[in-house]
Amino acid sequence: MAKQELTCDDILKELRAKQYRPVYYLMGEEPYYIDLLSGYMEEHILNETEKEFNLTVMYGADVDIATIINAAKRYPMMAEHQVVIVKEAQAVRGMDELTYYLQRPLMSTILVLCHKHGVLDRRKKLASEIEKTGVLFESKKLKDAQLPAFITSYLKRKGIDIEPKATSMMAEFVGTDLSRMVGELEKLVITLPKGQKRVTPEQIEQNIGISKDYNNFELRAALVEKDVLKANRIIKYFDENPKNNPIQVTLSLLFGFFSNLMVAYYAPEKTEQGVASYLGLKTPWQAREYLTAMRRYNGVKTMQIIGDIRQADAFSKGVSNSSISNGDILRELVFKILH
Repeated sequence: MAKQELTCDDILKELRAKQYRPVYYLMGEEPYYIDLLSGYMEEHILNETEKEFNLTVMYGADVDIATIINAAKRYPMMAEHQVVIVKEAQAVRGMDELTYYLQRPLMSTILVLCHKHGVLDRRKKLASEIEKTGVLFESKKLKDAQLPAFITSYLKRKGIDIEPKATSMMAEFVGTDLSRMVGELEKLVITLPKGQKRVTPEQIEQNIGISKDYNNFELRAALVEKDVLKANRIIKYFDENPKNNPIQVTLSLLFGFFSNLMVAYYAPEKTEQGVASYLGLKTPWQAREYLTAMRRYNGVKTMQIIGDIRQADAFSKGVSNSSISNGDILRELVFKILH
């Protein structure tokens, strides 16, 4: 039976309980969780006095594996543990030699290796040795459908609620860059009026710079409802404010929605719960727009729309187009979708 991988929350729970492993190999395409875990270990395992002699931070481009192993073999001074953190571990020369150290690691050392924007080959002996004695954690990029749950969960831990529309606005404006998302959420927390514990679209409009009435979330809603006037007003606003509303972002979001809509037709249960489960959405309310769209667009029309979005994307990149503006490309696309 395959060993169940620890999540970021699992690892943090262990660390808070002072249950330490001799090695943590943190790798993956999403830097946020790697920074979160390594940052916690850097800040909280040792007290300020212990850090002076027992905290070592290295950078992979500046050291080789022998230097790392020698540091890991040192005993702590006037402390139970020493912490050795290697940032940019993907640049370390001869990393496979760490296998020999891991066969008899020093239990008083907590070795943390941060490998961003890539992963260790799990077929190698090094990977299996890490899993025997420590933690091999892969930090994966979140999918768009997972962002709303991340936003609500992050704010909930701070005792703050957020309206569904506000959640969608943040997800669509910021995207899957979690470090940037956390920065924007912290900005919202700081700017909330005293005593207020709920984030509204108005707060996002005032403090993040997203219009609550003219954004991709509202455009998608207008297309779902087949509200021709509202959709064209939003397109006009986008055309007048191109820097804040790049066409590639709009096309990407529309393509994602209508692609998911095509999949939703095959859901065994055409209910909020059934569609949400089939599409892998975190909460049933996220399925509401798909159910509404399924009543207004049939499968053939949806396939046609996906093709139209692909063509608009090509036009926006200059393929077979030398004169049509981005505003006109969106206007034509919206017309095709609605008619």
